[in-house]
Amino acid sequence: MLTKEQIAQRIAKELKDGYYVNLGIGIPTLVANYIPNGINVVLQSENGLLGIGPFPFEGEEDPDLINAGKQTITTIPGSAFFDSALSFGMIRAGKVHLTVLGAMEVSDTGDIANWKIPGKMVKGMGGAMDLVASAKNIIVAMQHCSKDGQSKLLTECTLPLTGIKCVKKIVSDLAVLEVTQNDGFRLLERAPGVSVEEIKSKTQGRLVIEGNIPEMVF
Repeated sequence: MLTKEQIAQRIAKELKDGYYVNLGIGIPTLVANYIPNGINVVLQSENGLLGIGPFPFEGEEDPDLINAGKQTITTIPGSAFFDSALSFGMIRAGKVHLTVLGAMEVSDTGDIANWKIPGKMVKGMGGAMDLVASAKNIIVAMQHCSKDGQSKLLTECTLPLTGIKCVKKIVSDLAVLEVTQNDGFRLLERAPGVSVEEIKSKTQGRLVIEGNIPEMVF
């Protein structure tokens, strides 16, 4: 199975030159460390920043520079700071080309649940609702199964939804999958050493398997 860093590294291959990208809390923030050479993207944080750099080295953190998940970050030449109203204006106007989010559940029609587990204390959904409603492309970074081994890729989400029919692609610790909406998840790649049968057994939602499924290349 892939580590969190490997999931982020695989997602970074989806970046295209000139993209404006929002990285959600958790695994998605690691994508900033793996932007391919020759690809220029601008990372956006909904707390009011364009131009996020890699995570700082230990001892070089600036407590005044944080992302939406309150992690310390770095900036790059040309970075811009602004208030949340302008930040969400960018998001709601569709200026963000790609959003990478974590998720607790994703349905095989592209629904996502990533902000609340009933009965547990949460700080709120943050910018997730705006991002899933406005982003042109959403990729989810997640663990394929819960800690007790239950699939998190489902026919229908059981947790409160964040967005409906919005997820385009999933990179889990087992596989890369495309959401077709009509036919379910289409298996595109598998993690090194992981068999198609294992992915099939751990995916509760509809799964389309066509031809030979290659291993991921980093």
